[in-house]
Formats: sequence, C-alpha cells, structure tokens
Amino acid sequence: MSIRAKVSSGRIVVDEPTLLPEGTTLNLVVDDEGDDLDDAERTARDAYLAAAWESAQAGKLRPANELIAELRKLR
Repeated sequence: MSIRAKVSSGRIVVDEPTLLPEGTTLNLVVDDEGDDLDDAERTARDAYLAAAWESAQAGKLRPANELIAELRKLR
C-alpha cells in the first residue's frame, strides 16, 4: 500500500481516504525517488541503456520468453 502525504507547518498531512481502521499507526519512510548510484555508476548505466536502445533500433532484438528461458537454465 502506498499513501501520499505532504508536510504542512511541520506536520504530515494525508489528503486521501484509506481503508485502514481508525487508530492505525503507520511508520513512514521518506522516498526521495532517486537512486543510490554514484556519478560513475550513473554514467555506466546511461551508457548501457543508450547502447541497448541503439541495438533495439537496429533490429537486434530477442523475444523476452527466450531470454527468460535461457536465464532459468542458469539456475
């Protein structure tokens, strides 16, 4: 379950109805929606994705079911 809230005057305010029982205690974790990669890892990821996109644009594709079957054999 995901609940979206905003901070207003130092208080967390939820402006969505929920099906949770009255009095339910929630533990909130701040999600910065970022990643845990450093600059070098981010650069490597972006280069990999760019190469994969170029490969796909060139028609070098594999059906997902074939790739999944191959990965399952490696277990």
